[in-house]
Amino acid sequence: MIRTFRAFDPHSIKLVIFDLDGTLIDSRLDLVHSVNAALRHIGRPELPDDVIASYVGDGAPILIQRALGGEVVDEALVRKGLEFFLAYYREHKLDHTTVYPGVAEALAAIQNSSNGVSHGTSHGASHGNQRKLAVLSNKPVKPSQAIVEALGLGHFFSQVYGGNSFASKKPDPEGARALLGEYGVRPEEAAMVGDSHVDVRTGANAGLHTVGVTYGFAPHTLVDQPADVMVDSPHELATVFAI
Repeated sequence: MIRTFRAFDPHSIKLVIFDLDGTLIDSRLDLVHSVNAALRHIGRPELPDDVIASYVGDGAPILIQRALGGEVVDEALVRKGLEFFLAYYREHKLDHTTVYPGVAEALAAIQNSSNGVSHGTSHGASHGNQRKLAVLSNKPVKPSQAIVEALGLGHFFSQVYGGNSFASKKPDPEGARALLGEYGVRPEEAAMVGDSHVDVRTGANAGLHTVGVTYGFAPHTLVDQPADVMVDSPHELATVFAI
């Protein structure tokens, strides 16, 4: 069901920025396995899948810090766990990760339902009057790009940025603002799509419209901070941007 808290005109949207994990891809198992492998490596007990999944969204360093019990953790232990996690995940990032059903169709619809929208600059695979689509993840940029390409989504996106692409991660608006600058798009002409409060805050901090998806990892975080529009499926996501 589509729930609208603050409406926006899809005709006006020239750029749509997507979160990756929990929004476009179901990477839950590979992240869970990688975190538990890191915990085993540093002699800590493994955690339940749901607990680890609830920690995803703020980047790898905070993910490992949370898995180790929160803020008051030995920095050397966090660093050791993080290094192992990154190395393990690099090798296993596509063991179980899949694109959510309906996402590819939704991306195609969102990209092409932009008749009459003119863009300042054309990048990558998209051209003409197609909307620009980009990924802004807190996952490191190299695995983010590799996953997008390996799962056949690369041709939709003219840019894929990760958590180490800029000096700050989401919800800081730096990455979103960089994308606005690249395409010559005003904040009111762009939307941020994601599955958590981190994405909603990112969009709000950059002055963008926001769309929250409830099928991802962190729908509970959207209860107290709902996006402008909330959807329960990729099909509904496409409807939101339909002209």
